[in-house]
Amino acid sequence: MSDLPEFTIRVDQNPYLPAGAREMHAIVSVEAASAGPPVRAQAPRRGPAAEIIIVDTSGSMSYGGKLVAAKRAARAAVKALRDGVHFAVVGGANQPRMIYPQGERLVRAGDRTRRGALVAIGRLDAAGGTAIGSWLRLAGRLFEGHRDAVRHAILLTDGKNQHESAAELDAALRHCADAFVCDARGVGTDWDVAELRKITSVLLGGFLDVPDPADLESDFLSMTRDAMGKEVADVALRVWTPQHARLRFVKQMVPLVEDLTGRRSESGRQTGDYPTGAWGTEEREYHLCVEVPPGDVGRQMRAAWVKIVVPAAGEEPERELAHGSVLAEWTEDEGKSTRINGRVAHHTGQSELADAIREGLEARREGDEDTATTRLGRAVVLAQRVGNEQIAGLLDRVVDVVDPETGTVRLKRGVSKADEMSLDTRSVRTVRTRHGDREANEGGG
Repeated sequence: MSDLPEFTIRVDQNPYLPAGAREMHAIVSVEAASAGPPVRAQAPRRGPAAEIIIVDTSGSMSYGGKLVAAKRAARAAVKALRDGVHFAVVGGANQPRMIYPQGERLVRAGDRTRRGALVAIGRLDAAGGTAIGSWLRLAGRLFEGHRDAVRHAILLTDGKNQHESAAELDAALRHCADAFVCDARGVGTDWDVAELRKITSVLLGGFLDVPDPADLESDFLSMTRDAMGKEVADVALRVWTPQHARLRFVKQMVPLVEDLTGRRSESGRQTGDYPTGAWGTEEREYHLCVEVPPGDVGRQMRAAWVKIVVPAAGEEPERELAHGSVLAEWTEDEGKSTRINGRVAHHTGQSELADAIREGLEARREGDEDTATTRLGRAVVLAQRVGNEQIAGLLDRVVDVVDPETGTVRLKRGVSKADEMSLDTRSVRTVRTRHGDREANEGGG
């Protein structure tokens, strides 16, 4: 554990509150930089890793070139594994099956095992239904003997989870939570966005739509390379708040909007831990909202103390990697207390943007055109405000924009399912604030 990445924390906020105010917002930026010198792409890294590639092999995968493309993608992922990584390839249908190796186990990546996996992937065929919870449970069993490793799974599906109940999937997710990180991809247009969103939310990964199966290969390669760059598993964001204070929410904002509030586990007196999964060289941003007891004018207090920790595991003690403070100070100076920090405003807008898109598309599917028009119109305004050009472009495929300033829009007729799914899927993918955009004098608390 001596070569963990070097973590730093930066807190952006306006610490001033008007007299009697209670609510403090802050953006916590966490950056991890590799502690060692640059290494070659295929050179062994310090820590162990385990990778499982789960490919949907249900009958529907035989249509539209999906299985052929999935085989190419799985081969690309296997080739990208660095030597020494433990791995397996799993096929998913009504029940999961080991494609490589034989038996429920992981094997070390090397020339021989890679060749064996490539041959086994080439023999994949498609038959049966879809029971994703059972696939995840198998992955959980395979990872059990590798708790010291960075554990990552890739999940590909082209359909809905039709061959097990929603309760069975939820039970599998509870069982697998914190056991591994899972990134998912939906190929085609017959899968369920909400279902993959739920899976990757619990398993701390991301998901995307892949309308064209030909794009799977480059996508799997990118996911695997990213996983190979992770250096430390099971990192937690620890937040302390003072007596009589309440942490209203903790949301990851970059790279994805993900509400972590309900994932809290108590870790000490007035402290709670929020799981963040595995880290490599990267930066993530979190939005914290703390409700504090009002203080006297001129009084300053620590509203929250934020730490990055690696919890104790086996013989390894807990490690604190970085820390930062969220402050609060009460003032009668209206110029100070009404200044909104630019990063707080930006991420508040991005969170509202994701909600507006989800609610608008849901209303559209249910035939509530008034609500759909209002919410998607609001999304147009927010996408422009936060500078999310990708989302603005996807909204243009779903609505005709009459006035982007007021959010006046008309719902388009004949919107393709692929365009709707792309907007829904990518609504949680955020953009960073512009360089130097720290504060905005826009009024408000």
